Amino acid sequence: MDATLLSSPLAPLAALMVLGAVGAAAIALTLELRAGAKVRARLASEGGVTSSGGPATSGAAALLSGLTGGLTRIGDRIAIQDPSQVSVTRQQLMLAGYSDREAVTVYLGARFAALIAAAVLSLTVMPWLLRGAPPMVMAGSCATLTIGALLGPEQFLRMRRNKRQQEYRDGFPDMLDLLVASVEAGLSLDAGVTRVTEELERRHPNLAEQMVFLTLELRAGRARKDAWSSFADRLGIDEARAMSTMLRQAEEMGTSLGETLAIFSDDMRTKRMLRAEEKAMALPAKLIVPLILFIFPCLLGVLILPAAFRVSQSIHGH
Repeated sequence: MDATLLSSPLAPLAALMVLGAVGAAAIALTLELRAGAKVRARLASEGGVTSSGGPATSGAAALLSGLTGGLTRIGDRIAIQDPSQVSVTRQQLMLAGYSDREAVTVYLGARFAALIAAAVLSLTVMPWLLRGAPPMVMAGSCATLTIGALLGPEQFLRMRRNKRQQEYRDGFPDMLDLLVASVEAGLSLDAGVTRVTEELERRHPNLAEQMVFLTLELRAGRARKDAWSSFADRLGIDEARAMSTMLRQAEEMGTSLGETLAIFSDDMRTKRMLRAEEKAMALPAKLIVPLILFIFPCLLGVLILPAAFRVSQSIHGH
């Protein structure tokens, strides 16, 4: 490490912060492992096996369980301090595919752990990797690492949510076509949902998973309009919300579900075709940038270089 960094008046403070962070992490990990060991010992004394029915948990599994438990406890404390954001975070995690009960606490704990890890790396690893570099470069690297730890989990959730919603949009017209065919064949709407779920498992597994939840809610006796509204909230796309509203209005007005679904399916197919045409029309505008940056210079070189070579040969020949 650079001598100027060691002689800086902030060096003792940085070392104290690093030691405090490492000590706190070690204490938390030790407590979690000890608590897990007590639980496993009690279960072993009662039944001789773990909760999964197999042998005792391995060391790697115990370490992973301890880390998950630590993140969960940290997330619980953060959630208690700011309960207004828990519902919003839960909705975002549900849209990203994390519907577990402890997903919010694990996510909040992981964000806090990422910030601690970024601080420790900024104070220990970054000065060693960037020794001899200008102070501005080191400060910028540490700031980038901290911003990445702060915004990285949220960006990951956003990317995962957008990917799943795109799959929902691609599979929604297919789901409607199959549902219309099932209803017109004589099945009820609930039975048609079950049949369509089986058909969509290979093509659109995430959409089929959400339809399984819908089927379970309908079988549990939940009202149809409430079940479809919850289904639309889990998908988070406008097509599902429009279908939920359409089914509620059709049920209230007593109209035929088959005709209503057929009209709505035609509308969805038209919208999918319009989206495809929109992407096709936007393609020439998107190709202008690579055309100017990569293809046009190559063509210009191919056209100009032979003429330039001949001119240079004629000049040197004379």
